[in-house]
Amino acid sequence: MQIYLEEIWQEIEQKTEQVANLHLQQNLDYEKFAIYSIITHSTAIEGSTLTEQETEVLFESGLTAKGKPLLHHLMNTDLKNAYEFAVEQAKAKFLFSADFLKKINALVMKNTGGVNSTLGGDFDSSKGDFRLCNVTAGIGGKSYMNYLKIPEKVNAFCENLNEKLNAKPQNLKELYEIAFNAHLDLATIHPWVDGNGRTARLLMNFLQFHFKIVPTKIFMENRAEYIASLKESQETNDNSPFLKFMALEHLRTLNQIT
Repeated sequence: MQIYLEEIWQEIEQKTEQVANLHLQQNLDYEKFAIYSIITHSTAIEGSTLTEQETEVLFESGLTAKGKPLLHHLMNTDLKNAYEFAVEQAKAKFLFSADFLKKINALVMKNTGGVNSTLGGDFDSSKGDFRLCNVTAGIGGKSYMNYLKIPEKVNAFCENLNEKLNAKPQNLKELYEIAFNAHLDLATIHPWVDGNGRTARLLMNFLQFHFKIVPTKIFMENRAEYIASLKESQETNDNSPFLKFMALEHLRTLNQIT
């Protein structure tokens, strides 16, 4: 049976009202552990093997999971620091800029990035530097945007996003689709050698923190569908497949809460 986007959003609005009645946003522990879960699933999409319980123990007690790679622990710890920065920044006045995005990515990649040398010069992915080389999605995969276009595209992306925020959107669907489209657009520009997915998902959640709406979790078990929706929207230049997937994923997030 075909599921229509309008029906999904009707159910999202109903579930959002149910969540609001639970007053969960007033519970700091709930917010903290919800973010822990989002982080676990975001890094799992990139290959981390830490479970939610192992991530919680790492964050709360500083204990590593036996037999799990150090890299996976660092990915989670770095992303936690990036989310803590995002939560605080979302409460204050801010302006999207290339430097702001570099700061977020630098936190995401602090302990897993490093200096890269190319014909275009040296750049440090642990400092959020934009890539100075062309990259593909895996061996034999599609080529991402030429690196020479990145500064211009990022500036245009930030200007567009700032204009949308200045318009003060109020409708729930509009708020979420601003966040979802920001995720899609940043992932499509692909400004960094690594950490693009984690940074794009963090940016989406950052906007949701700013709008004071329930943050969307992309479930690790839906990784294939997530990547397929991104790819379809990028190849067809049509955001509809990605927006529908994200609406369904947000509904799953709300169903898990209620």
